Amino acid sequence: MITVNYHKTCPNGQDLKLVINEQAVEINESADTTTLQYLRSTGLTGTKEGCASGDCGACTVMVGELNGGKVQFKTVNSCIVPIGQLAGMHIVTAEGLADQSGLHPVQDEMVACHGSQCGFCTPGFVMSLAAMVENGDPAKIETVQQGISGNLCRCTGYRPIVQAGMNALGRDYESRLQDPAFFKDTKSPSQGNVQQPLNESALREAMVQYPKASLIAGGTDLMLEVTQRYQHFERLIDVSRVMELRSITETQDTYCIGASVTYTELERFFAQRSQSLVSLLHRLGSRQIRNCGTIGGNLANGSPIADMPPVLICWGATVELCTSSGQTRGVSINEFYRGYRQTVLQADEYIAGIRIPKRSLDSFARFYKSSKRIEDDISSVMGAFLFQGDGSKITAARIAFGGMAATPVSLPGIEDILVGKTINKRLLSEVGEAIGEMMSPMTDVRASAEYRAAMARSMLERALNEFSGVSTPLVMELKLHA
Repeated sequence: MITVNYHKTCPNGQDLKLVINEQAVEINESADTTTLQYLRSTGLTGTKEGCASGDCGACTVMVGELNGGKVQFKTVNSCIVPIGQLAGMHIVTAEGLADQSGLHPVQDEMVACHGSQCGFCTPGFVMSLAAMVENGDPAKIETVQQGISGNLCRCTGYRPIVQAGMNALGRDYESRLQDPAFFKDTKSPSQGNVQQPLNESALREAMVQYPKASLIAGGTDLMLEVTQRYQHFERLIDVSRVMELRSITETQDTYCIGASVTYTELERFFAQRSQSLVSLLHRLGSRQIRNCGTIGGNLANGSPIADMPPVLICWGATVELCTSSGQTRGVSINEFYRGYRQTVLQADEYIAGIRIPKRSLDSFARFYKSSKRIEDDISSVMGAFLFQGDGSKITAARIAFGGMAATPVSLPGIEDILVGKTINKRLLSEVGEAIGEMMSPMTDVRASAEYRAAMARSMLERALNEFSGVSTPLVMELKLHA
């Protein structure tokens, strides 16, 4: 277990108000104090610290937010969520589930199904399952498996845990945690050293007032600077509540995705628009990560293993940037990256949104991900492919890869070879050889250059075969690395 004392008080900041296990509290913490650190420092030690990076789920808590008069709960990794981001919300930990009438249905079923051995991971599993019960999710095995995809167990195994979840979801249950009264007098748009603007005008004002403050949305990458590299942020500007950045709008020709839209929200929006993207999103982090992580954050951190950039390259997306003075510019996603973790973003700019041409979603598209684990893992290779044509003859093509080099890679040379050609074994062999010549994959702890090159060829061949109607083995799911 990792225990690092980076908890700092903030005597000059304002108190922030929130609810923890049905009790209204006011706290005064530094900008980068994580929710996990605060909870454990106040005696709520049922929430465990495992990886301190949002990977194992032992620190999972439920966070309730009042929306339209109804309380909606989501799970988050408390080890990488600043406590200041949760102002006005209701945090529920394992200690807050049971009441005088007895255990929560999930706790009860975990006991009945023998869902725990050493118990270290159990509170996290219980919170993930409890969130589904509180939200009234259907008692389907797929729902349970998705809900606990970010919780790791090394003792019990998942069968009894899944069964406990199914049983709990099937029970009649009236929750006391749904009371909107918990949220009375807890809202505040700006709390101490975590500024929380509610619109773009307030965001720009905060950027001018605090030019050295770091912007944070989901924090699933940024907060690793705190928990893994032990850095300190004096002040954060939280963009996760900026109304314009949280919205998805559409014009006659374009989908406009706000930069602070989460992956979970993207899943819902694209459910009937791109099943290929939804399938990829199910493998992009865990449910806890997707509840917090945002599309803008995925781009802004400049990571070469980010899964969304190759998709956006194939869709011909444009990144909308805005300065603290309100000046805007659009940058093609192909031109957004300049090097390893380097983008064209200037010091006083933020990502406002991403524009996706609607016509791109009408084309054949496939998004494949190769990783050591199916759920909640970083890509070794991520391939995105878009084709147009009559099923055998290609009239347009876009190909992009992530995880291969310091930046996402597009392959216009391969696209030129494919356009105007009919898909056959000869063409597959030709592009297979060409892709090996045009790419120089890196070698790191996740995969060798040889493995990445072979996987890229396999992904391209699979996409072409599926476009022409030929099924191929799911070679992308192999976990063997060269």
